[in-house]
Amino acid sequence: MSEKDGGIKLGSNEIELVDFRIMKDVGGKIYEGIYGINVAKVREIIRLPKLTELPGVPHFIEGIFDLRGVVIPVVNLSKWMGVDSGRDFDKKVRVIIAEFNNILIGFIVHEAKRIRRISWKDIEPASFASSQESVGVEKNKITGVTRIEDNSVLLILDLESVVQDLGLVKPPTDVDKLTNGSEFSGLALLLDDSSTARRAMKTALEHMGFDVMEAIDGQDGLKKLEDLYAESGEEKFKKILKIIISDIEMPRMDGFHFASNVKNDARFKHLPILFNSSISGDFSHEKGKEAGADGYLVKFNPKKFYEEVSRVLKK
Repeated sequence: MSEKDGGIKLGSNEIELVDFRIMKDVGGKIYEGIYGINVAKVREIIRLPKLTELPGVPHFIEGIFDLRGVVIPVVNLSKWMGVDSGRDFDKKVRVIIAEFNNILIGFIVHEAKRIRRISWKDIEPASFASSQESVGVEKNKITGVTRIEDNSVLLILDLESVVQDLGLVKPPTDVDKLTNGSEFSGLALLLDDSSTARRAMKTALEHMGFDVMEAIDGQDGLKKLEDLYAESGEEKFKKILKIIISDIEMPRMDGFHFASNVKNDARFKHLPILFNSSISGDFSHEKGKEAGADGYLVKFNPKKFYEEVSRVLKK
């Protein structure tokens, strides 16, 4: 299962999600949590294989297995979320093999249901989730919330932070080894719905010499641009804001839709945009070019990040 987002047209501001379930034991009552992961990140969905346990790993790692010559760590999502599932694995249990930042990881879920196509404008940031909707799940592990049939709630988990928790991403301070921190100046606008990713990227950009203005999604990013332009005026605006770094998957307005809006606005079209996403694959790169982006990065390689920012700003 790869490149499934090929059916989504650029500018449609839609996402396709694999709908999966995690069961939670709340006071002896089993609650079915409904979650989603971007189809573009899913390689395949398989039955639970025989796993080899590893000593000294985080408690949410059930083990590893070999998938056609590739050793893949398998994360028990209910354990990672800190949720008591109240049940053992059964015949409906599946492992979602997903690719984040060019790394393959398996996620154990209690059931994989279907594929849903949802507009990003119908997905609200995690701050809109009530305590009832996110029962047993830490808010910082959720990036988006949307309503589905029967007024049920689907939560989009911040699965990128699993990669961080596993220590599989180089620290952003590695950028400091590539620059003396004064090579760049001015303001960088950073868009990402994940607080974990924003924190890492902000650190990297600051090490490169930028001041950083943050936005949680494309809609917020456009507002930040509008406000900065109104406050500073055209001439000063062009001197202040140097670059935009944007995620792709974001509630309300995704990165592709955001970039299209920026490049179609005479006030903003001169701004260089770099997509910085955990989605890999040529199709996403091509969609980025169609949206008018000046580059596409897969999170997070400090050397490539520094080189791409340098290329864009010096061309």
